[in-house]
Amino acid sequence: MILVGAVVAGCGPQAGPPAASPTTTAASASPAPSATSSPIETASPAPAATTRGSLKTFTTADGQLAFDLPATWSVRDPAGELPEGGGAFAEVTNEAGRPMATLRTNMATGSTCLEKYPYAVLESQELPALAQDGETPRFIYETRGNAATPGPADTPAAAYGIVSVPAPTGDLACPMFHFFTWPPTAAMFGAFYNPENNRTPGAGSLPYLEQARRYMDTTEYQNIRRMITSLRPAG
Repeated sequence: MILVGAVVAGCGPQAGPPAASPTTTAASASPAPSATSSPIETASPAPAATTRGSLKTFTTADGQLAFDLPATWSVRDPAGELPEGGGAFAEVTNEAGRPMATLRTNMATGSTCLEKYPYAVLESQELPALAQDGETPRFIYETRGNAATPGPADTPAAAYGIVSVPAPTGDLACPMFHFFTWPPTAAMFGAFYNPENNRTPGAGSLPYLEQARRYMDTTEYQNIRRMITSLRPAG
């Protein structure tokens, strides 16, 4: 394990990029196939999403957070055992029942960066509605590794979610750690990119990272980004 971490509030996911609940396919995504080489990318604020269909608003069972999602998608809440002291644990699935993202709160996390990898930030957007103590988290869709230097062996190489950690500098970055500061401790809302769940039409024969990049052009990804970036305090 390159990123040594702990999630001690209940049955949290392993340290690293967020995944769907421990019982879903997104949470147990297989290591990514070989990735194509790409230069480091610096993402600009995300443009307005090209989405379609009506929206509905979901409020977590604890009444603390809300977000908008396509009317045809579903939310299971709670999606698993809650940590001691409560919190949110909601899994979002699309109209076909495939997991798109998981939202969890009241998570205690820690990590140690023992090795760094080539990285690319495919998209990034600040989320002022979630700011805490002057710190503004941001939505991010990013990758680790390339054809010459694979990412960590025990996690997929692309993920989307919300982060509070500073953006990497230079050519290398620590493994992905998609958590953000939220009372009483930390939270997550996102998932690994998994071609079995995140369908990219016409890209099935391409290397994993190229599939992940092309996924950005799909309506499904735009709906995911719109959903995650709509996260806000309820009420």
